[in-house]
Amino acid sequence: WTSFTVCGKLRRLVKVKKVGHAGTLDPMATGLLIVCVGKATKLVDRYQGMIKGYSGVFRLGEATSTWDADSPVIQREPWEHIKDEDIRKAAASFRGEIWQVPPMFSAIKVGGEKMYDKARRGESIELSPRRISIFQFDIERSLEDRQNLIFRVTCSKGTYIRSLCADFGKALGSCAHLTALRRDSIGQYSADDAWEFKELEEAITKNYF
Repeated sequence: WTSFTVCGKLRRLVKVKKVGHAGTLDPMATGLLIVCVGKATKLVDRYQGMIKGYSGVFRLGEATSTWDADSPVIQREPWEHIKDEDIRKAAASFRGEIWQVPPMFSAIKVGGEKMYDKARRGESIELSPRRISIFQFDIERSLEDRQNLIFRVTCSKGTYIRSLCADFGKALGSCAHLTALRRDSIGQYSADDAWEFKELEEAITKNYF
């Protein structure tokens, strides 16, 4: 499901026209999606501006056109030379305020059209870098597969984890793409406290609210 799909399903479920989410989740991602219904849609901007927490996996030495695992590998680079100390130093260089270029496959609109629609047609547009903040960036090798890096990030609004992954691979003298992503938190709200959609659907259907 996409974030848009979730809103559509919830709209039909509660029979309310105004339903909006507070920050898109990539189709491959799991975790927290805050959805506002009715008059609460006025609060969307407030939630969107909150600090977000993510965890997931980067895979070194392989790149894709979408910068994640939703498309085939199109580039391979050596990664075996990368030491654990290199990873720690590179991670430190990304903490704080940095400039980040959004991915071509994103919901950003240019000329009234979303970038991923342009990208699917093979169009290439140079996007301007954006100022973002990385408050926490902890990363380490997987013990099972040293080509995989397990990370945890806390960041500002507008941060693209796929871009962070691609840039991190370049900083290590290789390349990388995102293979798993979970949004753990938005502000003080945790994915651990959220409803699974099936649970929410049952609660609404049985008038538990």
